[in-house]
Amino acid sequence: MSPSTGIHTRVRQADEDDIAELVRLRALLFENLGGDYFDPAGGDGGWMGALAVLLKDRMTADSLRILVVDGDSGLAACGIGSVEQRLPGPHLQNGRVGLVIGVVTDPAYRRRGHSRSVMRGLLDWFAEREVARVDLYASPEGEPLYRDLGFVDHPDPALYRRP
Repeated sequence: MSPSTGIHTRVRQADEDDIAELVRLRALLFENLGGDYFDPAGGDGGWMGALAVLLKDRMTADSLRILVVDGDSGLAACGIGSVEQRLPGPHLQNGRVGLVIGVVTDPAYRRRGHSRSVMRGLLDWFAEREVARVDLYASPEGEPLYRDLGFVDHPDPALYRRP
């Protein structure tokens, strides 16, 4: 139940019928984040077809969990989690790391607790898989939710390089 609205949010695992809506919500996420990193100049949208193919191929993989909330027509929200096996170390005993990939809610359905419900579902799934740590990149709008769920600043600086 959403604390702010009293509405119960039903989270379910995505299926193949959700692929077009998952692609739509991911595109919405990148539009909202903007900037050269998330929406590079000259992007032709070809990534959306590649995403649809990947989602279809990996929808039921053990290392991927896609959770959704249904809206009146289409999806209201979604979140994707993956588990990566990295090398164990003193800070990562079993080497399993969870990664939250793009929790997004359609603007028409925001402020109803959908992202929180999706995140709780993903965190339960990560716990079942005994991940040693869960990482995510937070938008300024999402950061308060993630901090409320126990996320803290990562000790390692995040760097990237495009080949």
